Amino acid sequence: MTVDKIDEAELDAWCAQHLGSEPAKTLFSAGNLARVCGLRLRDGRTVVVKVRPAEPRLEACTTVQRHLWRIGFPCPQPLVGPLPLAETGYAVNAESLVTGGAPYPRTAGLARVKAFARLLARLIALAPAPGEVPDLAPPPAWINWDHPYPGVWPPPDDRDVDLNQLPDTEWLDELGRAARTRLATTRAAAPVIGHCDWESHNLEFRRGEPWAVHDWDSVVCAAETVIVGVAAAMWPADTDCVGANIEQSEEFLDAYQHARGRLFSPGQIEEAWAAGTWIRAFNAKKYLLDGVATLSAAEAGERARRAGLGWTPPVDHPESREEVRPSY
Repeated sequence: MTVDKIDEAELDAWCAQHLGSEPAKTLFSAGNLARVCGLRLRDGRTVVVKVRPAEPRLEACTTVQRHLWRIGFPCPQPLVGPLPLAETGYAVNAESLVTGGAPYPRTAGLARVKAFARLLARLIALAPAPGEVPDLAPPPAWINWDHPYPGVWPPPDDRDVDLNQLPDTEWLDELGRAARTRLATTRAAAPVIGHCDWESHNLEFRRGEPWAVHDWDSVVCAAETVIVGVAAAMWPADTDCVGANIEQSEEFLDAYQHARGRLFSPGQIEEAWAAGTWIRAFNAKKYLLDGVATLSAAEAGERARRAGLGWTPPVDHPESREEVRPSY
C-alpha cells in the first residue's frame, strides 16, 4: 500500500479514537512519501495529521518537537502520536494547525540569510541533549553520509533505485566518495540535535520574526558541522530553487557562527562545506535520473575546494555547464 491509497475511513477512525472527534472538513492535503492533511474536526478544532511509514525514530522526533514547543520555540504543538494506523504499516501524528505565517521574502537578501541561520542556531541551542531522547537513527538518506550500505550512496527515500548503478554520473560518485572521506572526522565530534531539512518551504515568518518550523520528521542527531553544512547548502530551496549558490552558502555559515557566538575552526568550516557538498551531490545524482542537472561541475569543484576534498571537476561532462534549476 502507498500513502495515497490510505482509506479515508481508517484515518477518520484514527482521529475519532485518538483526538476524540472525526474530521468534518479537509482544509488541505499534500505530500509524496508522507501524506499531510489539514483537518477541521467536528468539535471545531483545526489540526494537521501526517501519515507515513512507521519508523522507531519518529517517536524521538516528536519528543524533540514537544520539548521545543514547551519552551517557546516556534513550532506546532504535538497533540498525539506517532501511533499505528490500523494494520497498514503506517503511523500517524497529529499537531496543531499554525496559520498566519509565510515564507521569508526572497528579496530580503542578507536579512533572510541571517533569519534562517539565527533560527537554526536557536534550535540547536535549545534542543535536548542526545542522551535525553530515544534513538534518532538512522537519519534521512540525504544526510546519511555515514551509512552502512555498499557503495557511495544510501538508498534514496523517494524512489526505488540504486544510485550506485549509474555509471554515466561517475564524477558525482567520486565527489560523494571524497566528501565521505572528509566527513569521517565528524565521528569524533560531540553530536547535537538539529533539523536536516532546513529549507525555505519548511520555515514560516511573520513580520520578519520566526512563526513556525515544520517537518519534524527531519530531526537528526549528528555533528553540528554536518547539520549546519547541509542547511548552508540547501536553505533557499523551495518549489523552484534546488539550493544555495556558493555566495549564499558562505553567507549562511558566517551568519550561523555569529548567531552561535563562536567561530568554527578552519577544519570545522571544511566539514560544513563537505556536508553541503554531500547533499548537493546526492540530490544531483537523483535528479539526473530525470534528465535535470542541479549541480554544475564548476560549482561542485568550488564546494570541494572549500571542503578540502582534493577533488577536481571534470571538463568533458555536460554537467560542467550552468545547471538547470528545476521545479519539483
